[in-house]
Amino acid sequence: MFSKAVERDLTSGFFVKSSALSANNLMGKIARLPLALVPRGMVVPILQGRLRGKHWIAGSAIHRCWLGFYEYEKQQLISREVQPNTVFHDVGANVGLYSLLAAELVGPGRVFAFEPVPRNLAYLRKHLALNSVTNVEVLALAVSDQNGIAPFQVEQSGFMGHLSNEGGMMVPTTTLDSLVENGKVLPPNYIKMDIEGAELLALRGARETFRRYRPLLFLATHGRKVHVECCQLLESWGYECQHLQGTSVGDLGEVVARFRVDGDEKSSSEAGQGNSERLDEA
Repeated sequence: MFSKAVERDLTSGFFVKSSALSANNLMGKIARLPLALVPRGMVVPILQGRLRGKHWIAGSAIHRCWLGFYEYEKQQLISREVQPNTVFHDVGANVGLYSLLAAELVGPGRVFAFEPVPRNLAYLRKHLALNSVTNVEVLALAVSDQNGIAPFQVEQSGFMGHLSNEGGMMVPTTTLDSLVENGKVLPPNYIKMDIEGAELLALRGARETFRRYRPLLFLATHGRKVHVECCQLLESWGYECQHLQGTSVGDLGEVVARFRVDGDEKSSSEAGQGNSERLDEA
């Protein structure tokens, strides 16, 4: 583990600026030199943010995760929105950063983490165990628009992947609607979805869940076409899509989608009261 002095050095100066760590500029290359010396299997503390002090395996993902500023604005938004004793679905959990964050935020609530890639699943489970997290259930599934088995393509880095006909690995797929309907997972108050371009398929398979429970959605879209189609689908369900500050349609599109509440209709946070009762029964 790092000493307090090392933690202080890493969280001061240009180490906390994500732009400084870009591999495309000289300062970024210089900044990365000390990080290259960190053993990949080393357990390090997350250095800042809501997860500060939580245990993390250095080589499980990019260093920004444990330095504490990976998708910082998105983490801040989720931290402001998610309430205790609610249900959070982490669709595309990867190695567990947002699952850990959600577990901290929901407290006595529940988190359901969906991730199909064996390498990521191993790190996800290790991160939960290292932090003694007991309110997260891991489901080794890819969320899509149908139940079955589908080809999945893993990127060369091994960190990420997506459903693709060109994929060399077969993974089990599911729809959120079928899981909720069959009682396999609790209905969500919040959904974080980041599945490398398969977002539209996953949303199509969650139509009834969105209609009935109106969860707040934190959505990352990959590609302009998928972005537009996802927003159009959500708007047809009565949702309003807002871009997260600092993101653009041309790149990774980060969207917060909220159901437009009219009159006596319940928002996702109000619907959480019903989930509280189901959590007590679970």
